[in-house]
Amino acid sequence: MRRTIIAIIILLAASAGVKAQESPVVDKIVAVVGKNIVKMSDIENNYAAIRVRQGNDKAHENRCSILENMLVSKLLLHKGQVDSTEVTDEEVETNLQYYLDAYEMQYGGREGMRKATGYTYDEFKELLGKMLRERMIIERVQRELTSNVKVTPSQVTEYYNKIPEDSVPTLEATYEIAEIVRKPAISEEERDRVKLELNKMRERVLNGESFTMLATLYSEDPGSARKGGELGFFTRGKMVAEFEAAAFALKPGEVSPVIESPMGFHIIQYIERRGNTINVRHILMAPKVSPEDMLRNRILLDSVAQEIRLGHLTFAEAAQKYSDNSNSQQGGTVSHPQNGGYKFTKDELRQLYPGVSFTTMNAGDISNAMAIKTEDNKDAYRIVTLVRSTPEHKANLVDDYDRIYNAALEMEKENKVFDWASKIIKNTYIRIDDEYKDCNFRLDWLKTK
Repeated sequence: MRRTIIAIIILLAASAGVKAQESPVVDKIVAVVGKNIVKMSDIENNYAAIRVRQGNDKAHENRCSILENMLVSKLLLHKGQVDSTEVTDEEVETNLQYYLDAYEMQYGGREGMRKATGYTYDEFKELLGKMLRERMIIERVQRELTSNVKVTPSQVTEYYNKIPEDSVPTLEATYEIAEIVRKPAISEEERDRVKLELNKMRERVLNGESFTMLATLYSEDPGSARKGGELGFFTRGKMVAEFEAAAFALKPGEVSPVIESPMGFHIIQYIERRGNTINVRHILMAPKVSPEDMLRNRILLDSVAQEIRLGHLTFAEAAQKYSDNSNSQQGGTVSHPQNGGYKFTKDELRQLYPGVSFTTMNAGDISNAMAIKTEDNKDAYRIVTLVRSTPEHKANLVDDYDRIYNAALEMEKENKVFDWASKIIKNTYIRIDDEYKDCNFRLDWLKTK
């Protein structure tokens, strides 16, 4: 199945992390679309990713395909620039900070980033910010062009039937699961203890101690604690409501009173505000469930599991009666966090449910109760069941209709963009280096007609 244009754009953003000095050739401009350029290093960085998967076969053909996708993305960018498609500084800053934090974590700090990328932090930030702005413009233009694209069931069938037999992908085994989660209540005494601890820390900060040091030592948010509690710039709508309201109400130099959110209790220190974004530090402390309450919930879930095994009630009925999770009224069925479906691969389940071997379970098997940390960092217990599994198989319209539908839809969107591009290139300045003029492009970029 063909790579979609947006996948190439994402690879472009990733190429910012490649050392410039590692390029095997002297860099040069190989194409111009409007006022936007494609460099040889852009093609080589993307080709390197393909070569890892496919080897060196069809090297020139793959480079030509990469270039054409880049030409289309530059044409989308050109349209966005001509139409003044708006991307605000705040939107770029929010996304930029997310990627910078991820790179820092990946490479162990700014010095590690410099060694891995060949850029200083500020150089990398500027480069990545420019690429993110362009990517966001491209995505918005592409979304406008394809917002009305739909596919019918007959088109899905036609798409599948056109796939050569030896090209129908083999899909790995998938699993559908359900769960019952119990979240023991926290005592008022424990809540008061945590609030008192945070109030003491707030007083220490107001009396001159370093918020950064206290956050590093005591905050229970591991992602920000290593950075002295700093969260980076964010806009409204990115944090839980209680935290966001307190953060945006702060003035320079202020430290918030203790506030409660679904994650626990916080104190927040103002750092800087830029337009509609704000940067703060925080210290998070979460009240703990007592060992006695945890034990009671484990015993309860083990007894519920036994009742289901004996056939006294179904797993779905038990979930509706006992589960504290939001999916309880759906019988505890677990939906995929990325695609909203209900099928998980073995590797995905290994990450989401460590310690549970779904590959050795039969449909209807139920685990014993196990201790977990919920998404909001609360102590809890859960039991899980395997609803059904689908073994490794060739993709087909019965078991994999949703996946084939999405692939057919993406192809129609790509066709819509290419149809649009075929008309636009006639009135757009385009230049392509002689090295690529023998490419078997899908569109007439050389304007020979």
